[in-house]
Amino acid sequence: MKSICVFCGSSDSIPAHYYESARAMGTAIAGRGLKLVYGAGSTGLMGAVANGALAAGGEVVGVIPQFFHNPALAHSGLTQIEVTPDMHTRKARMYALSDAFVALPGGLGTMDEFFEAVTWAQIGLHRKPVGLLNVSGYFDGLLSFLDRVREEGFMYKEHGDLFRSHAEPEPLLTALADYRPPDGLERWVAR
Repeated sequence: MKSICVFCGSSDSIPAHYYESARAMGTAIAGRGLKLVYGAGSTGLMGAVANGALAAGGEVVGVIPQFFHNPALAHSGLTQIEVTPDMHTRKARMYALSDAFVALPGGLGTMDEFFEAVTWAQIGLHRKPVGLLNVSGYFDGLLSFLDRVREEGFMYKEHGDLFRSHAEPEPLLTALADYRPPDGLERWVAR
């Protein structure tokens, strides 16, 4: 694992502890000598995770669609920035640059990115680890929902093992480094 893609919110109207955890994630990524890949934003948790990594001497690559590439949204101090024509190209580029994925608290865009990364692992498009930084139980409702999905038979047990969750950055990064894809992923196709 040499690079981690972080998905997270860009809202500035959030409690301070979320900023602290995002900065801590950026610091932890850089501290392990890993490259941070993210959406190139300067606001919200996007800016905080990038600033944490940069302050710790890390390499930060931002990928941003052209329509967001402006001084109000784009981070101006990144190691590298790539501008894409649209969101689909942005996500594909972020996935190609990354060896693992982590979702921090965020909204609809973050959920879209997290679920796409897990779904692509489910159908065999990648074998990369995926994680949730469950700050202050932010993802508890989502994790309960996914338990219900599995209980009702809409997802096999092994699909619940396609991602890891932890409240703190360091243990989550260790879990991602130790990740091995679960056995039986082909079962839903080969039935």
